[in-house]
Amino acid sequence: MAPTQQTTGGSHTASAKVLVEQDGPVLRIALNRPEKANAVDADMITGLSHAFTRLSDDPDLRVAVVHGNGKHFTGGLDLASLAPRLAVGDDSIIPEGGRDPWGLYREPATKPVLTAVHGRCFTAGLELVLNSEICIAADDTVFGQQEVTRGILALGGATIRLPHRVGWGNAMRYLLTGDQFDAREAWRMGIVQEVVPAGQELGRALELAHRIAAQAPLAVQATLADARTVLAAHIEASGASLRDDVGPRLFATADVTEGITSLIERRPPVFKGI
Repeated sequence: MAPTQQTTGGSHTASAKVLVEQDGPVLRIALNRPEKANAVDADMITGLSHAFTRLSDDPDLRVAVVHGNGKHFTGGLDLASLAPRLAVGDDSIIPEGGRDPWGLYREPATKPVLTAVHGRCFTAGLELVLNSEICIAADDTVFGQQEVTRGILALGGATIRLPHRVGWGNAMRYLLTGDQFDAREAWRMGIVQEVVPAGQELGRALELAHRIAAQAPLAVQATLADARTVLAAHIEASGASLRDDVGPRLFATADVTEGITSLIERRPPVFKGI
């Protein structure tokens, strides 16, 4: 089936920056802004939310696979375009009643989501991985949670999920430096479940998705819901803090302005702690 613009109950048409394709009980969700390395802007957030809502609401769908068109999964958040809204804690980018692809500010999808990543998988992309159930990575994937290099902090749940997933020291090694790491390191830490040759990641993820889809759907959903209770309270508290307190205060600093300016000007930032 050819990719189609996604809809939610026929009432919402998503941007072409996010494409969906139904493959039996599996929903394929493609980040489709390859000319910008799939940098995540407001349109893509809305499109992903609609796709996750469709996954949750359609009884014929059981699993989703998120992947990226072009050379990269995603270069991360399009900070230059989203900064004004993030600075005031605006979470309305996720449609009212829509599912949150990062599962932090609104309800996540009720059914399993797998990620198939390649090339760059930075910031918001890594946080999509951390909020997915299984990740298959191409051996050319490079990961990075780089917010500190721009004067901000991770806004999509990495500060909670990464320490839980990989342990405190491993998490701080990358959260506090913004350093990049490869697929083998991601596999070592448990972020990635399998590393495959580049070009095979989507096929392998779809294979696993169909394996999950063949199981009893209510049992799968119940298992997922119960497992999520481990982090539920922490995620709720983190989302509220990022939206109402820590996020807006940090975005008001001169260092954030410097971080965004240096990004646009393609130069190293000079931070002053103000």
